[in-house]
Parts: sequence; structure tokens; C-alpha cells
Amino acid sequence: MQRLSIQKLSQNKNIFVILISTTFLLLACLLAISIGSVHIPIKTIVTLFIDKLFFNEINEDYSSFEKIIFQLRLPRVLLAALVGASLACAGAAIQGLLKNPLGDPYILGVSSGASVGAVIVLFFGLSLPVLATFTLPIVSILFGFITIFLVLSFSQLVDKQLRVETIILTGVIFSSFLSSLVSLMLALSKDELRTIIYWLLGSVSVKGWPYILAILPFFLIGVLVLVLNSRALNSMAFGEETAYHLGINMKRRKVIILIGTSILTGAAVAVSGIIGFVGLVIPHITRMFTGADHHLLIPISLINGATFLVLTDLIARTVIAPSEIPIGVMTALVGAPLFAYIFFRQRKERRV
Repeated sequence: MQRLSIQKLSQNKNIFVILISTTFLLLACLLAISIGSVHIPIKTIVTLFIDKLFFNEINEDYSSFEKIIFQLRLPRVLLAALVGASLACAGAAIQGLLKNPLGDPYILGVSSGASVGAVIVLFFGLSLPVLATFTLPIVSILFGFITIFLVLSFSQLVDKQLRVETIILTGVIFSSFLSSLVSLMLALSKDELRTIIYWLLGSVSVKGWPYILAILPFFLIGVLVLVLNSRALNSMAFGEETAYHLGINMKRRKVIILIGTSILTGAAVAVSGIIGFVGLVIPHITRMFTGADHHLLIPISLINGATFLVLTDLIARTVIAPSEIPIGVMTALVGAPLFAYIFFRQRKERRV
């Protein structure tokens, strides 16, 4: 009886955390759509969404607001939400897999691989006939995939058991090598230098609906892969041997989880550039409310990551308006002190 009460209390707490996180995300999106060079009242935004949803005729007084919302601000907010959700979700899974709180979606070199793909496109001004505007995101995602394939293949060559330490070290090696390639292309570039540096600093501005369509399928597949492997991630917390005795094929699960995180990270980097600290900080904050159960940690990290990046992008485009701060710079400015505080607090609690 007591056990049933505890379970019910835990379920109620989980539902409460989900509702609060979702409410914050909706409020963040409404604020981000409302605030800008032209202020749009939240009541008007809600009215326009309802009219669009039920195919009602749009009031002529709202026609200018309609264009600003659905052609400019909504795509930007959605792209920021998808990128933030992807990085936070991948970060939660990587930290669980590596059993390392400093685990980050970028640790395996996928972001460096995706960056090389993007910089090649920008450096040579490539635009493939079939892909057109999708050339940059698709080539970046492809390079991200090639990188994780090479990292896993080399790890397998060195260590047949694919130990976590081997994968991390291999990721660091590939990441360093690919970063040096990006630096080399930066050194050789002339007219393209400004464009490449701006892309590397991270941005979700002026991307529009095509970039949302580019990231969406990879986002859905990556999230599905990680959610379906939540039980395996929970088991890995007790060690690989325990997970093996629970009937989990560790080697296969590790590869599947790494592919899932790579899909999310590669797609996020491809459409927005390098945006740090989201995948590192958000899972830590979320873990304070959900505990270490990945069945809840992954979806709530996803929601909180989306909220964090939507708000960070709002600050980045309004704090020195009409100019903008690259969102990657803003996440580092916000994320680094936040992570320092979390790190200090956790260390202090362990000493008590």
C-alpha cells in the first residue's frame, strides 16, 4: 500500500514537471514572437493562430502582423526550439552513456565533421542542382554521419569491446583533426571569411521554413531512437557488467545511442552552426527536477532545451537592436556562468 502511494506521488510529480516545462516553453515562444522591432500583442498572436487553425478569414487590421509572425518570427522561433531540443536531448543521452557529467554532444567530433561540410560549401560556394538551398544543411549532416562512422570504425579497430574510454579518445582525436581543417580553410579564405565565421558562431536568423523542413525528419528520428533506448541508458548507470546481466547487448546499444545523438547533433549544427553549452547545461538543470531516470530526463531536457534557446535567441536579437549577437556567443555567455554555478553547487553538496 505504501509502495503504491509512493508510485502515485512520483507519477504526480512527473506530470507536474511536464506541465510546468511545457507551459514555460509556450510562454517563451509567445514572448519571442511578440517582442521585436514591431511589438505584437500576445492577444493578437493567439487570435491569428486560432484563425489560421480553423481557416477563418484574417482581419485586414492584422494582415501586416500576419506576415511578420508567419514569415519571419515563427520560423525563427521554431528553428531555435528544434535546435535547442536536439542538443539538450543528445546531451542527456551522451552524459548517461559516458557516465560523465561533462559529456557533451560535441565530444565525439560530430560537430567538427558537420562544420567541415558546411565550411566546404561556403568556401567553394557550392550549390548542388538537386539540393539547391538544402545544399549546406544536407552536406553538413552527411559529413557528420561520415565522422561518427569513422570514429566508431576506428574505435572498433583499437578496442573490439568498444569501451567508452576508447570512443571518447577517438572522438577527441577526430575532433581536433577536423577543427584544424576548418582553421586551415579559414586561413585560406578571403571574401568568404566573414560568412564562414558568422556561420561558425551560430545563428538561427533568416533561415526560414526550408531549414525547419531540413532538420525536422532528423529530429524526429533521433529523438525516437533515444527515447526507445531510455531503459538501456538507465541500466548503464549501474555499469556495463550489470547491464549485460540484465540482458542488454551493450555493444549494439552503444552504437545505436551514438547514432541517435549524432543524428540530432549533426542536424542541429547543419542548420545553425556551433551553439555550445545547451547540451552540457540543460540536462544538469533538468536532472535536479527529474532525477536520473532517462524515461523522463530525455523528454524534459528536450522541452527545456527548446525553451532555453528560444529565450537566448530573443535576448541575442534584442539586447543591442537593431544589431544582433550571434546566438552561439550568447549561449556561451549565459551557459558558462550557469554551468560554473551548477558544478560548484554539486561539489559543495558532495562535501557535506
